[in-house]
Amino acid sequence: MSDSGSTVPRRQVGRLMRQLREQAGITLMAAAEELEFSRARMYRIENGEVPVRKHDVIAMCGVYRATPQMTEVLIGLAQASKARGWWHAYGDVVPGWFELYVGMEQAASRLRSFSPSVIPGLLQSREYADWVFRAWTGNDEAAVRNAVAVRMERQSLLTRPSAPMLDVMVDEGVLRRSIPDRLGMRKQLAHLVNVSTRPNVCVRVIPFSAGPHRAASSGQFTILDFPAVGAASPEPTTIYCENLTGALYLDKLAEVETYESIWIELEATALGQSESDDLIHAIIKESDE
Repeated sequence: MSDSGSTVPRRQVGRLMRQLREQAGITLMAAAEELEFSRARMYRIENGEVPVRKHDVIAMCGVYRATPQMTEVLIGLAQASKARGWWHAYGDVVPGWFELYVGMEQAASRLRSFSPSVIPGLLQSREYADWVFRAWTGNDEAAVRNAVAVRMERQSLLTRPSAPMLDVMVDEGVLRRSIPDRLGMRKQLAHLVNVSTRPNVCVRVIPFSAGPHRAASSGQFTILDFPAVGAASPEPTTIYCENLTGALYLDKLAEVETYESIWIELEATALGQSESDDLIHAIIKESDE
């Protein structure tokens, strides 16, 4: 994305603007003509892809006959959307499609992550992250170093004031799939146990004994829930699914309900917190032998 700024307020502006337009019974094309915007610009605004200037907010609210209170909310959100996130300092290390996720992650009040193949980024130790990025990017030392730095910076959200809740479901196979650095892998496993002692972090393991389950075909995903921003309604719950070349952001009700149901099944399948810690300790002990 070429435009910078905080992603969640920007998405909220777009969502609320679309709602106001539809409530006013105005088509996208009619609104574009009235405001002297291109159709493409209107589309990008309503999809939260670009920040909106204050005078544009006032103009749009006038056309849509928004209340003064809603206009003030939208002006506040538009101003918040111009704030640059820390990740912009890393430039091309954070690709555009992932930049959106990092902004959403920073704004979330709760994150629920299912990880069937790799330790999730927010819980990776430095040694583990280093091996992951070497596998993905080769031995470009500068690229690996910067990618690891971004990953470590992301993790600071777990210890900040008003930190989000993080619930993680990790497949047992992830814990047994060691990196070549055996000491580094033991540190990673110990880190999972240590970090789960924080009041806002819960790590649970899906054991091999659970057998096949419905989430096995879903791949890795994260469910993001958001708080309200000011007087605006919360950003809708969003499902993030990452692949090799990009990501999907799903927020339609049917999509969210499907992943919510999978999460409920995972909760019923996974070991409890203490049992998960015991299993991780057992795997650490096995690796020492």
